[in-house]
Amino acid sequence: MMLEFVKMTGAGNDFILADNRAGTISLTREQVARLCHRQFGIGADGLMLLVPSKDGTADWAWQFWNSDGSDAEMCGNGARCFARYIQRTTGWKAPTLRFQTAAGVIGAEFHGERVTVTLTSPHSLKLRESVASAQGPLEVSSLNTGVPHAVVFVPDADRAMVQQLGAELRWHEHFKPRGTNVNFAQVRGHNSIRVRTYERGVEGETLACGTGVSASAMVSAAVHGFTSPVRVQVQGGDELEVAFDRQGDTFSNVRLTGPATFVFEGRIQL
Repeated sequence: MMLEFVKMTGAGNDFILADNRAGTISLTREQVARLCHRQFGIGADGLMLLVPSKDGTADWAWQFWNSDGSDAEMCGNGARCFARYIQRTTGWKAPTLRFQTAAGVIGAEFHGERVTVTLTSPHSLKLRESVASAQGPLEVSSLNTGVPHAVVFVPDADRAMVQQLGAELRWHEHFKPRGTNVNFAQVRGHNSIRVRTYERGVEGETLACGTGVSASAMVSAAVHGFTSPVRVQVQGGDELEVAFDRQGDTFSNVRLTGPATFVFEGRIQL
């Protein structure tokens, strides 16, 4: 089977996208992993298929996999790319749209090459828990922004042990059974942080993680008194913006704004 695809990036978080509105594409976990492989495939942090919304609660829907072929519930950078892909592929003319994900319905608003996505309401906020690690006890906060995220504040993101400590916390018994994504956040000033993320399903650092950026921004509000919006610099160099409504430790109306860029398109034999 020949797969026609588009490659996109959202602040360095890159994705393969394909149109499956006709329902003719069926991918195995192994095929997804091969397509996302950076040496033997196209190379990407994840893969998305555009499909119709089954229950009519949204305009469209996605099928979404991590780069290892596992199912993915949500991705903020991927959501921005997916919205622009819908716009180009379907000829969508309205300034907004909604699409169904495993984490719920995501809203998107277009601003040229930048997109704002409204995420599902975060939950399960836990602040300043002590978690044992090979480096000693760590102060870890956590929040689910569609997928689970741990946040560790560090004095210098450049020196954070993202690969080693990220892998340890990702599988830590504290976050069983499904594990967690791990974010290392450096405070740069009021309402400004830098974030590096170890992503579950990629099993390594990515250049950006939209749900991780969002979790880090809201944890920064709870821990450091930040107010909306929060500016977040990611490892790829781009700056994202996270806006939210807050009442105590409850957050809602979370909006993530950043770039969504087409890289190239092509065809590949499955």
